[in-house]
Amino acid sequence: MVKRSKVLLVGLIAVLSACGGENNESQENKVAYLPLVKMEKAEVTTFIHKIRVQGNVETDQDVLLNAEMGGQITKIFVKEGQRVTAGQTLISLDASILSSNMNEVQTQLDYAEYMLKKQEELKKRGVGSEFDLETAKNQVNSLKSKMRSINAQRGKSAIKAPFSGVIDQVFAKDGEVVGPQNPLVRLVNNSNIEITADISEKHLSSIHLGTEVEVSFPNYTDTMIKVRVSNVGNYIEPTNRTFRIQAKVPNNKILLPNMLAELSITDMFQKNAMVVPSIAIIKDQYNKDFIYKATLVSPGKFKISKIDVSVIEKYDGKAFIKVEKGFLQNGDKIVTNGAKGITEQDIVRIK
Repeated sequence: MVKRSKVLLVGLIAVLSACGGENNESQENKVAYLPLVKMEKAEVTTFIHKIRVQGNVETDQDVLLNAEMGGQITKIFVKEGQRVTAGQTLISLDASILSSNMNEVQTQLDYAEYMLKKQEELKKRGVGSEFDLETAKNQVNSLKSKMRSINAQRGKSAIKAPFSGVIDQVFAKDGEVVGPQNPLVRLVNNSNIEITADISEKHLSSIHLGTEVEVSFPNYTDTMIKVRVSNVGNYIEPTNRTFRIQAKVPNNKILLPNMLAELSITDMFQKNAMVVPSIAIIKDQYNKDFIYKATLVSPGKFKISKIDVSVIEKYDGKAFIKVEKGFLQNGDKIVTNGAKGITEQDIVRIK
């Protein structure tokens, strides 16, 4: 009898163990079927929004110098890459004809001044007429005006630098005969350049004089500079609804005119903003935005609640929101991945 009781007891224990194992396995299966989601935290922090636009490097000291009068080039004083100063003579043209004309007029002027002096003496003696005196004065003034005109033309025979800079290219050749429209030299000064860009008019209220701009260059991937807006356009281009901005870059060393630039401009800076990952925002059947907040109910399990929000702005994977319905605070967990397949009745677990 004792042996039989022991056998029955062992069998009962085995049956109970089997039932307990089945219950544990059942519980594990139930957990395994809970929806898997990813979560991140909502934050009350500073939200910064930037606009990115393509711009251009420009300078107003980039000119093609032409001859103002026709003539033969007698000498070229500069070479490509040479630095020059304002007023320095770069090219001279043949001015021999003008010099000859000047000598001829100077001879006539000397004689006219002699005749004027004689007429003044005769007038003082009372034997000269007023008419002869005025005629002599007119002759002297006319010849002086002619001399000034020839001097001005003679000055145009020397091509001078209008500002200090570098000779980028020389088109002229010694002995070549050029006309008034022939380009002779390209002169460039890149020391003080400007970054320009066309901005959509919707950002007009956000960009002012002094607004900071970060500028990078596609061809200089390791170069980024910070400048401030020096001019905001006063005209909206009707074809593309944009306005123009400029930012000065003093003491430039590496940038060249017409280089491409990429501008990043801060147009929103909001402290104490409620910020969530942009991917967490979902639209309902009425096209309204909402997010799912996850609340821990037991180890590894989270209850889901719907929070209605309105999106104020998005940037760089973050969204600045306003809570319309529900309660959300700093540090609350937000469902980011897997939200489209769940409802408020679901219990979820983290991937």
